[in-house]
Amino acid sequence: QDAFVAFHIDKVLVSKYLKPLQIGELAPDQPSIEPTKNEMLVKDFRELRATVERMGLLEPNQLFFFLLLAHILLLDAAAWLILFYFGTSLLPFIFSLLLLTISQVQASWLQHDLGHLSVFRKTKWNHLLHKFVMCHLIGASAKWWTLLHSQHHAKPNCFHKDPDIDMHPFLFTLGKKFSVELGIKKKKYMPYNHQHKYFFITLPPLLFPTYFHCHTFYIAYTKKFWVDLAWMLTFYIRFFYTYGSLLETKTLNSLISLHRMLESSWFVWVSQMNHIPMDIDYDKNLDWMSTQLQATCNVEQSLFNDWFTGHLNFQIEHHLFPSMPRHNYWKVAPLVKSLCAKHGIEYQCKPLLTAFADIVHSLKSSGELWHDAYLHK
Repeated sequence: QDAFVAFHIDKVLVSKYLKPLQIGELAPDQPSIEPTKNEMLVKDFRELRATVERMGLLEPNQLFFFLLLAHILLLDAAAWLILFYFGTSLLPFIFSLLLLTISQVQASWLQHDLGHLSVFRKTKWNHLLHKFVMCHLIGASAKWWTLLHSQHHAKPNCFHKDPDIDMHPFLFTLGKKFSVELGIKKKKYMPYNHQHKYFFITLPPLLFPTYFHCHTFYIAYTKKFWVDLAWMLTFYIRFFYTYGSLLETKTLNSLISLHRMLESSWFVWVSQMNHIPMDIDYDKNLDWMSTQLQATCNVEQSLFNDWFTGHLNFQIEHHLFPSMPRHNYWKVAPLVKSLCAKHGIEYQCKPLLTAFADIVHSLKSSGELWHDAYLHK
């Protein structure tokens, strides 16, 4: 099926693991596509997938990714060298903090590429470098990320299936349908009618230093990801040894806390601009393309937007072809847009600042819907 094809680059190998799961063959007179799926759209998308493969758009440019890694390592080294050469006064501290944050965010975009197996054609090389970038450079578990992110891609914005929207209803109420349902049931975990205001001081700055920081260790420990845990410890050993030799304990704690908060803010605004403003619902068992398009939107292309978002401004193309190297998204985008036009599917693309503003607008709208339903309006 389309999801299976999208997620795996070595289909011959992984197909071997499917044999024990086979429960039978469809009868000749039975349809091969469920009635909830758009048969013509499925056919056209599979033709597009074949075109993408013929054009070589799934083949990575390894020089591109080498340069990405090189600029991450240079920024990481520069952050320490500034403190080493210029001292630990306020101005060098601020410059070091900014370079460290940029390095960490760019590393998070690169680990995303590696986790999707889009840097090397050999799966094992993607996994190996993924551990280096995610565990050693960032300090989080690669397997933890893969576990959660694969679920997100399989069913984006589907309640109870996409872990990225687990913030509903305990922190925010998301989507028109769920906001009304929550209000009718008289459930109130937070003052949702003010969620567009407290969003700024909760999810963006605190996701990494609180929830993610604890959750990655919890999952790695409970699921016995011992290799990941060992790699993760090398990050903390390296960080506290290098920066600890220059900074006092209080300043060192400030550096790691502030850089995690800045990194978290950058990540949350970019990752949520493509999803929170979109349709959020229960799983309707739609075809692959419809499932991805109703939950994703794009942000306009520019050199800055590509770099700043790790090419996640092409969220539509990324969700349709998750193993595609990011440097090829712009090449397939016109083909995807044309297919959407043919089938009357909205292909949303907006400016970066508009995408950020839409996060707040959607939270405000959801909060107002909850409030009205809660008061029986």
